Amino acid sequence: MANKFPSLSFSWLARSRWNVLDMITYIGRDSVPTYLFYDIDMTWVEALRSRLKEKGVKMTVTAILLKSIGIAQRLHPASRTAILPWGRTVTFNDIVAGFTVERYVESQPAVFFGSITAPDSKPLAAIAEELRAYGEDEMAIVPQLEVEDRFNNMPWLFRRFILWLGLRFPKVRLRYMGATFGLSSLGKFGARALIPPCVSTSTFGVGTVEPRPVVVDGRVEIRPMMTLILNFDHRLIDGAPAARFLQDVQKLLEGDLQKHIEEELYLLEQSASNKSMVHSPA
Repeated sequence: MANKFPSLSFSWLARSRWNVLDMITYIGRDSVPTYLFYDIDMTWVEALRSRLKEKGVKMTVTAILLKSIGIAQRLHPASRTAILPWGRTVTFNDIVAGFTVERYVESQPAVFFGSITAPDSKPLAAIAEELRAYGEDEMAIVPQLEVEDRFNNMPWLFRRFILWLGLRFPKVRLRYMGATFGLSSLGKFGARALIPPCVSTSTFGVGTVEPRPVVVDGRVEIRPMMTLILNFDHRLIDGAPAARFLQDVQKLLEGDLQKHIEEELYLLEQSASNKSMVHSPA
């Protein structure tokens, strides 16, 4: 049969996009998104990454960012709440980092939602390894990706029923949507900033780390800077508490994280030194 509209082509929305569609149109449908923009001086973070690289440890900005947000969430319970029907709220005590994962499914680009439990207390090296697995390992051997891929292929009505339950019963939400904060980054593509959809009380958009002129002690210097955007649900958290939360994330990224990882850094450096001694010629 000839195409009646030769200038148009039609297709069904790929199932690999259903999870993103659900998050935007169903999970975040009733939120009241409000935005905070902060420019973060990443000098300390870049110095830490260089220090670890010298010891043979590859560390990503995302891993450091997830740990910093996790620690800040521990201090700001309102940032990890959810709203329930009839005006009730629930605060999640176990911090879980959520982040976007770009993969291909049957040659179609797909976005999945990875999660890492306890980023506030988990070692940076462990966070970095979990991020690597999400980005590189076969989907079938990464439990969260495998579950989401199966979820994408469930009947639409059944998917919506599970999401409906998750929005009303916290235990169901913890099983399928356990993240207490979300993070989406397009920095690796050179994007300077990203305003993410409001799909949880605290959702972060991360841009690229780039050299920018800044004023330090009255002098103009070139520093590695990153724009971090917090999209928060104003139904659950007000502007001032949200700003204090983001300010704590900023302080951690600009050096306060050091005191939280001293022991970990010492153990990493000791391990690297021992490996160097083993492999050095007699």
